Amino acid sequence: MPKFIIKTHQKNAVYKANQIFILNKGMNSGKPQKEPYTNSFVILFQNEEDAETVYWLAYSLWKSKFWHQSLVGSIIPFLRLSDFKNEFYTKANLMMQEHDEHIKNVAALKLLEQNEKQLHKNINLINDLRKVIIYKYYRK
Repeated sequence: MPKFIIKTHQKNAVYKANQIFILNKGMNSGKPQKEPYTNSFVILFQNEEDAETVYWLAYSLWKSKFWHQSLVGSIIPFLRLSDFKNEFYTKANLMMQEHDEHIKNVAALKLLEQNEKQLHKNINLINDLRKVIIYKYYRK
């Protein structure tokens, strides 16, 4: 199990360790990112491999909408740090017990993410071509 520290991200803080950021406000609470969010928690790691492993754990929890049950607040829902820590440590331990399966799942998730990005690029290219054709047609 990777060792990590979870705390609230401060706007001007500079971190020397490997880290990931977890969004803590809104309906996308729990979304992991390598770049800081304004309203986020930061998870600090000893090495890059642990950061990558936990990133994909957090990603799978976010995609499955696991954090929706922990959201509080009536106007803008948010995650409390204490709730996040307790649930995340518990889920990370459970998910890491089957390490071989975890490695296989992470590889599959990375491949799907890569394919999704390629499809978005293709859709953007198709839309650009459509605009060019329409513009040429309109200019006649």
